[in-house]
Amino acid sequence: MRRLAGLVQTVSPGLFLREWMARPGTVGAIWPSSRQLASQMAARIPLSGDGLVVELGAGTGAVTQALLDRGFPARRLWIVERSPAFVQHLRYRFPALTVVGGDAADLESLLPANKKVDAVVSSLPLRSLPADVVSAIVDQWRQCLAADGCLVQFTYALWERDTGLFTGFAEESSHYAWLNVPPARVRVFRRAELAAGGS
Repeated sequence: MRRLAGLVQTVSPGLFLREWMARPGTVGAIWPSSRQLASQMAARIPLSGDGLVVELGAGTGAVTQALLDRGFPARRLWIVERSPAFVQHLRYRFPALTVVGGDAADLESLLPANKKVDAVVSSLPLRSLPADVVSAIVDQWRQCLAADGCLVQFTYALWERDTGLFTGFAEESSHYAWLNVPPARVRVFRRAELAAGGS
């Protein structure tokens, strides 16, 4: 079993690179997220609550593992990944988790009915996707995320604000993962009306 677990860890970078070469626009990076970046993303999500924590663009599972390490139970994690190769890998690596193959632009149809979503954790390469696709994804976030929920998104654009991508959300904080390759920024968003002090 230990040898098998080691094999899963070893092949992940190779799998990631193959997927990047096949679909560079949708993978958005040439190497999996570092432990520092994954831990920073997981740390921004409150452990309290009983709703789902939905991870988008899980890749080979770096952030998924960080969420488990933080203490989120498997029943609260809902993993959505578009790449069939990554889906297969994630199901093999995390057999206790729900891993759904599908597009984030169709998120509502991929979630269980009437289940509250406390947080969305996204590794999607929004800046490299077409504008209409990004708009559809953000619209899904607004529909699915609980009014008091949070959105965590990382980016390689360390200084640009690009708040226009996140219509209906206000940035609450940002944190840098300098040891990631390349360095990245973790951004935390809330509903714009809540951030402004509305109800």
